[in-house]
Amino acid sequence: MKLAVIGSGYVGLVAGACFAEAGNEVICMDNNKEKIEQLKNGIIPIYEPGLEVMVERNAKKGKLLFSTDIKDTVEKSEIIFIAVGTPPDEDGSADLSHVLAVATDIGRHMNSPKIVVDKSTVPVGTAKRVYDTIAKETSYKVVVVSNPEFLKEGAAIDDFMYPDRVVIGTSDQDAAEKMQELYAPFVRTGNPIIVMDELSAELTKYAANSLLATKISFMNEIANLCSRAGADVTMVRKGIGSDKRIGYSFIFPGVGYGGSCFPKDVKALIRTSSQFDYDMRLLKSVEAVNEDQKKALIPMIEEQFGKDLSGRTFTLWGLSFKPKTDDMREAPARVMIKELVERGASINAHDPAAMDEARRLGLHKHVSLFEDPYDALENSSALILVTEWLEYREPNFNTIKARLAEPVIFDGRNIYKPEKIRELGFTYFSIGRP
Repeated sequence: MKLAVIGSGYVGLVAGACFAEAGNEVICMDNNKEKIEQLKNGIIPIYEPGLEVMVERNAKKGKLLFSTDIKDTVEKSEIIFIAVGTPPDEDGSADLSHVLAVATDIGRHMNSPKIVVDKSTVPVGTAKRVYDTIAKETSYKVVVVSNPEFLKEGAAIDDFMYPDRVVIGTSDQDAAEKMQELYAPFVRTGNPIIVMDELSAELTKYAANSLLATKISFMNEIANLCSRAGADVTMVRKGIGSDKRIGYSFIFPGVGYGGSCFPKDVKALIRTSSQFDYDMRLLKSVEAVNEDQKKALIPMIEEQFGKDLSGRTFTLWGLSFKPKTDDMREAPARVMIKELVERGASINAHDPAAMDEARRLGLHKHVSLFEDPYDALENSSALILVTEWLEYREPNFNTIKARLAEPVIFDGRNIYKPEKIRELGFTYFSIGRP
């Protein structure tokens, strides 16, 4: 099929590359000329394992093209995916200005009937707004489909190529069949393609992410109770996770969730519910717990070193919101840095992938960034583990102890065994464990 993906960010680029991998002819279009030139030269603007190789392979085959020409892109495509950003407004609602601007451009340049697919995460009712926007500009038939993505950063290629399910929201039978044909190569193992109405599809994405965020905040609440009661959250997690109705996923305690999806989608669903005169009390609590949890290590640091941290240096391992990505949006590390700097501390930091992103965000003005994790430890009062990257899981603890000014570790992801760390002579703090 001849496809277009408008918006070559995280979702758009992954979708475009994977569709091309399945044999489709794909144009990835973006109005950012610098980004498109980078992609044409084989430079991938985001960090995602496996993506660079896939883009390069399909670009060489001519299956994956990059363009800034919206008119040419629309005219050459039969199915057009909208994958531009929907950042939160000040009130938490999703900003649809980019989506609707693209819809206007599509309508103006249509030269035949098209299927237009909302791939961006959008609130209930967006498909109709996109349809109305396009219909104002053209007399050609257009069908707008909601097709939410369920990609995990760091595992996006596998998630797209082998999805748990594909959700297609449309009331048009022909469009549904066309979309099922497009996704058929990705569900050969029998995972479902679920066809539903547009409104239900739009709500499905927000509901899924909000439920996962709820599991995380719930477990962090349990961890906080364990800290006060003297219980061990690791044991509690094993006890409840063995229940098949609950499972082990998303019940790891830590310093909260971040990224481009969970914080934004929880806020947007709260805002959407208010527009329908419903108060999402549970999600408001989920959000509040998460914001507090990003500061969970601060009281422990103050307990050890006092409230005034002037003259002390602390080392953060991990800046991205999770491993296998350079994404620092809503990352707990950013909150941690702010809190420590406000108390007078200096910060050293290392991350396997997010160093360039940290510089782009201006963190280098407040934080000393190190390419080697052990070099970042020199003369620090403590190591603070924020992101559970694989390379941090089995470090050389003798080297850590030798480099630190004081043998103290604050483990924000509970990746180390307390008894082992204490036997090595460290003062050790973690989340919800005695």
